[in-house]
Amino acid sequence: MSTSPPRTIFHLDMDAFFVSVEELFDPSLKGKPVVVGGQRDERGVVSAASYAARKFGVHSAMPLRTAAKLCPQAIFVNGHPERYREYSAKVHEVLGHFSPLVEMASVDEAYLDMTGTERLHGRPLHSAHRLHDAMKSATQLNCSIGIGTSRLVAKVSSAKAKPNGVLWVLPGEEAKFLAPLAVGDIPGVGKVMEQKLHAIGIQRVGDLARLDDRDLEHRFGKWGLALAGKSRGEDAGGWFDNEVGEHVDPKSIGHEHTFDEDTGDAERLQSTLMRLSEMVGRRLREGGYFARTLQLKLRYQDFSTITRAQSLEQPTQMDNQIFDHARRLFFANWKPGAPVRLLGVQASNFESGSTQLDLLEPAQNERWQKALAAADHVRDKFGEASIGLARGMKGGFRERTHENPAALPGKGGGKASDAKKA
Repeated sequence: MSTSPPRTIFHLDMDAFFVSVEELFDPSLKGKPVVVGGQRDERGVVSAASYAARKFGVHSAMPLRTAAKLCPQAIFVNGHPERYREYSAKVHEVLGHFSPLVEMASVDEAYLDMTGTERLHGRPLHSAHRLHDAMKSATQLNCSIGIGTSRLVAKVSSAKAKPNGVLWVLPGEEAKFLAPLAVGDIPGVGKVMEQKLHAIGIQRVGDLARLDDRDLEHRFGKWGLALAGKSRGEDAGGWFDNEVGEHVDPKSIGHEHTFDEDTGDAERLQSTLMRLSEMVGRRLREGGYFARTLQLKLRYQDFSTITRAQSLEQPTQMDNQIFDHARRLFFANWKPGAPVRLLGVQASNFESGSTQLDLLEPAQNERWQKALAAADHVRDKFGEASIGLARGMKGGFRERTHENPAALPGKGGGKASDAKKA
């Protein structure tokens, strides 16, 4: 009885991508501690840090002000999302020459299914080095590549190959490779789960692998079974439910903004809601989705937070309609004059390819659709901040640098990304 050969999966991760792109435009940054994501006195978080900054303990998702304390000499850069999209498109183009099955996991990382490509590109290690060289030639940026029989193993091995390396975990060696690693190295194991595992004496992946599957299921339910599979190097549960290159619909699309200074200015708050509504509408149109549910997130100065959702009679992907609903939710729940720290708008309960019917105002809807399509085209060409509705101008804020921006190469054309913070 013949068995199919093991899969060959690549995980490519661009090294310090945001920082590296900034260095292309400003070579004086090379070798210095650089933090991308905002200025040292802002409330935002670090989007990326150079290797020189990481030596001081700076890492992504850390508050900018904490990063400034850890590394006072760091150079803080707001970031240029339009540049990152441009270089991500170059990355995607290179990957397409090596495999038709490409999944852009984020703006700077991707999976490739290289199974069956040996005649065309050579053995895995050889083809990985070819890809490594091709990426450097096309983008002038370094990358790291992990090779495995699953996405999990490929992702973990690319992390161990950093910076600028290639690592191949041979078929049959997955469990041996994973065993000495910390359980927190397993994709999908967050801080909370890591603490729960530590509490029962599981420090290493090998400790996890020695436990019975049924014991893990008893302790952690379905996630316990997924953990058992992950400890063996399998694409089990969570992150890896779909095949490489297979489109998975998002459950929600949202953006939120934290003000640098709390504000109770009603006009500014409405303008910010308008801008957030534009960003959500843009992502909905990019994915071809119409939302049935809209949600407002409102956080006050004391960090107390409320969320309110509303179901719509007609699904929408139009900025003006999203704003109208978000504004009504806001004024129904905001304490007039109370300083606001954060606002967020989220869309969910999607329908694909829906027709936006309004029997009372069909011509007006059609005009809006054409205007927003034209605005999207301008944004594609000149960046997200190049055009917007007048109502949102006073609430204008810098687009945050994050891993899944609008117009992400490889995820457009009928696809959309999961909700991310603006």
